[in-house]
Amino acid sequence: MAAVKQSDIVVVIVPFPAQGHLNQLLHLSRLIAAYNLPIHIITTSTHSRQAKARIHGWDPLSVETIHFHDYPTPHFPSPPPDPTAAIKFPSHLIPSFKSAMHLRQPFVDLISTLSPPAKRVVVIYDYLMGPVVQDVGSFPNAEAYMFSCCSAFASFWYHQEATGRPILDGELESIKKELPSGEDCYSMDGLQFILSTNVSYKNFTSGTILDACRVIEGRYIDLLEQEENQDHQKLWALGPFNPIDVTYDSSHKRHELFDWLDKQPPNSVLYVSFGTTTSISNGQIQEIALGLEKSEQRFIWVLRDADKGDIFEGEVRKIELPKGWVAEMEKGLVVAEWVPQSEILAHPSTGGFMSHCGWNSSMESITMGVPMAAWPMHSDQPRNAMLLVRVLNVGIYVRDWTQRRELVSSMVVEEVVRRLMASDEGEEIRKRTAEVGDRVRRSVVNGGVTQMELDAFVARITR
Repeated sequence: MAAVKQSDIVVVIVPFPAQGHLNQLLHLSRLIAAYNLPIHIITTSTHSRQAKARIHGWDPLSVETIHFHDYPTPHFPSPPPDPTAAIKFPSHLIPSFKSAMHLRQPFVDLISTLSPPAKRVVVIYDYLMGPVVQDVGSFPNAEAYMFSCCSAFASFWYHQEATGRPILDGELESIKKELPSGEDCYSMDGLQFILSTNVSYKNFTSGTILDACRVIEGRYIDLLEQEENQDHQKLWALGPFNPIDVTYDSSHKRHELFDWLDKQPPNSVLYVSFGTTTSISNGQIQEIALGLEKSEQRFIWVLRDADKGDIFEGEVRKIELPKGWVAEMEKGLVVAEWVPQSEILAHPSTGGFMSHCGWNSSMESITMGVPMAAWPMHSDQPRNAMLLVRVLNVGIYVRDWTQRRELVSSMVVEEVVRRLMASDEGEEIRKRTAEVGDRVRRSVVNGGVTQMELDAFVARITR
């Protein structure tokens, strides 16, 4: 597709400050910037610094057409997470989420600057940032697209529950009966915050963007499109947003874990990580440690606490492992810091991923052809896990959502790790995941379904 004259179209990206949301819209910025369109990313100073420090697979500062607009917000509390909380939703992050709502006036000021010389200002905003972008309708040459950070599967079922429309399909009816309940997915203050961001977005929004791929979730994207069409909205499935070809950047120091990973046999290492918003109790950590040890499988375990609202401020919890355990681990590596996850998943030695099933992690794992041991913690994760295990057959459960309040024993951890990494069942799942990953990677090359949809979206906003 021909590059667009930069003076004509300007794209403004408004991400939500949680890492999983930030990451997706940063990756989408890279995809749109490839069409020679200027991208303006607006966020808080704290979270802009966080996003730049953690992005992997590419360097946003090296793309001349991507511009960051960082705004300080009033100081917010940044309490530590509670690893003993029965409901795992990261309520301790809500003050930082609320801080981002102060971007409404900076957003208006930025659009006021960008709008006059432009033919069109295109705003892509996270669905939780509706209060920040609600004035977009007052600019005659601006149009907005809402980004929904969930899988198409989770989004469809949320929509179905909200509308109460009958299910007339036998297979869907069967899935609905097994669908994890929404109970314990959100804390009460988490739900209140989400409800507080609910503005009447249909008044100023021209369509919805998903980090979803038709070769993975085609049926659910089609079902969502039917729902959107009733509201005269257009749906764009532009995923995967994450880089497909993960190459090592020699300008950055390579993480030392790769020295160990390079020496392991193909598909032999289980990568264990529960994302940026999960805090696990000391008791559960002990059981995971013993289960990994007893499984006798190779592993890399990223053992770090959930993010605080400001990751650059204050002390970080020191996590306790069983006495003498690290010294005894010849087959495993424990890392207590941020790691380049996509590079680990792309490494030929990585053969499995024990995960909380956040949508970023799920998409990266599928894209790289790595099967998952699903251990959902909160939010949309239980439904993502069902998509992976029950619908796509690219993983197995560590524990079912009905057992979410129970301690997962070392015996269960051991059994799940062996099933995924050292059994015929695991090998079949690995082959199936590799096939799905290959189809996804082919979708983003010229002529692929995702590339064509991205071309169509850019043609729409540059019409």
